[in-house]
Amino acid sequence: MSLVYFDPLFLEHDPGDHPEHAKRLRAIVDRFEQLGLFESGDSPTWNPATDQQIGRVHTRDYIEKLRAMVVRGGGRLDADTVVSERSFDAAAHAAGAVCDAVDRVSSGTVRHAFCLSRPPGHHALPSAAMGFCILNHIAIAARHALDRGAKRVLIVDFDVHHGNGTQDIFYDCAKVGFLSMHRSPFWPQTGASDEWGSGPGKGANRNLPVEFGTPVSRQLQNFADSLNDFADSVRPDVMLVSAGFDAHRDDPVGSLDWQTEDFATVAETIRGVADRHTDGRTISVLEGGYHPRRLAESAAVYWEAIITPPSGLAATS
Repeated sequence: MSLVYFDPLFLEHDPGDHPEHAKRLRAIVDRFEQLGLFESGDSPTWNPATDQQIGRVHTRDYIEKLRAMVVRGGGRLDADTVVSERSFDAAAHAAGAVCDAVDRVSSGTVRHAFCLSRPPGHHALPSAAMGFCILNHIAIAARHALDRGAKRVLIVDFDVHHGNGTQDIFYDCAKVGFLSMHRSPFWPQTGASDEWGSGPGKGANRNLPVEFGTPVSRQLQNFADSLNDFADSVRPDVMLVSAGFDAHRDDPVGSLDWQTEDFATVAETIRGVADRHTDGRTISVLEGGYHPRRLAESAAVYWEAIITPPSGLAATS
């Protein structure tokens, strides 16, 4: 069984006139409903991430700052990141969705999960918001997976922007492998190929910077080769994916010239790695993608490729 997580609360994060608006998520939900991609007869319910779970990644001072700002009605956390009255609730509920997915996937009741949530999270730092992101949902879920007994976690990030927040959080952690493929040079100007991790985490961080104009076929092959090699080194028992769709050629914020079907190719690579290392189980979390129609199409083909067994193999729960 596979589950798609969505809650209308995610639409109540309202940054105003901003690229990261609620229509992005509405477009995905509409597309998934048209294609029957929500699991029939089973709509998951879950709790928001607790202060303890959030505090495994973010500082107490930062959490208190967020709460105080939303109580005042919202405001600007940095040049790009705006919160409204329901933003912290939406972000905590998004982080809770990924933690709940970790529980269900790890217990074997669910094979694949996709958290259709907002705001995104992979730029959020331990003590600061950044790049539209308030809480780092995938990092909170990775810590949750370790706390519940996972030995090694692999985070894969194919958003067009480097997942700098996730990298910073786990840069010295040997138990979490992080691989990011992203456009470079490009905002946030991090993610160089020589950023390998530090201390116990040396070698557990791998970046695949892509220069604009690189043929898409070469990007996808490099991703497949690097991810397979890196996963063999990490040997994860939990696989988390920061799924950003702003590498699409029509995206107004990013673009690496990808077409919609290229996200299916990425999904097939991810699924193949999961089949070898995590009993075929994956947990994906929505990150970027700012052309609502292309975002919805890309997310749908990605999810269909994740949940569809390779030819000749039967699906199992």
